[in-house]
Amino acid sequence: MRNFIRFIIRNHFLLLFLLLEIVSFYFIFNYNQYHRKVYLSSSNQVSGYLYERFSSVIQYFELKRTNEELARENAELRNQLDKNSFYAPMLPEIEVDTVAAQQYRYSAARVINNSVNKHFNYLTLNKGRKDGIAPDMGVISSRGLVGVVLNTSENYSTVISVLNTRLRISARLRETGFFGSLYWDAGSYRYATLSGIPAHATPLVGDAVVSSGYSSIFPENVLIGTIDKVTIDQGEGFYEIRVLLSVDFKNLEYVHIVEKLEAQERLELEKLSEDD
Repeated sequence: MRNFIRFIIRNHFLLLFLLLEIVSFYFIFNYNQYHRKVYLSSSNQVSGYLYERFSSVIQYFELKRTNEELARENAELRNQLDKNSFYAPMLPEIEVDTVAAQQYRYSAARVINNSVNKHFNYLTLNKGRKDGIAPDMGVISSRGLVGVVLNTSENYSTVISVLNTRLRISARLRETGFFGSLYWDAGSYRYATLSGIPAHATPLVGDAVVSSGYSSIFPENVLIGTIDKVTIDQGEGFYEIRVLLSVDFKNLEYVHIVEKLEAQERLELEKLSEDD
């Protein structure tokens, strides 16, 4: 103990200097927007590179499960195509302009870092600005909704996960159309809570919960999960619904980043309405 005290006395000027430097950097990065952006971009770049190197080793041992996941996703896509097809023998040829009707663009990405046991959980993806990724884009997987892009560097992106107490998502009951707000209460990584569903909605255990499509981030009807438990606050007249998430965040490797092609136009129009 005496040696430790001697060390502090002998180097107190150096220790004081280092402490003041740390405090100075803290105030610079927390109260200066430009420096904060530079710091976040640089830290994303460095940590993203390290995460990707580590993740590439893990990926090798996950090839079987990845192939099964891709096969399942291909089957789901084929089912969706079958639902949208029809037989019209009287029409010899129909040309559909799919580009003109396209509202969203999807980019595949790999999860190279992920957390599920904190209050504020994030993912890191191996795609960034050079791939056209920007903040506020939605992130989904073949199983359902994952989160929202928060920050990007040149080659990587960080995503605020559904398992983050700061994120709220507009969601609705697929069977009845009633919508509310979905959030995570920092409990189990398998469940989230849907609030704001009125008492006359009669939600049932097993009903699907999907994205409402009211935001410019996610397409409509992206699966979020299924109702696991229903309780009602008699005083407020609204249900509190426990939702079993369709995405297993402990077993998440590949995702799709969703870009709303006309998002800026919609946001500008809605801002004009708010200003009136």
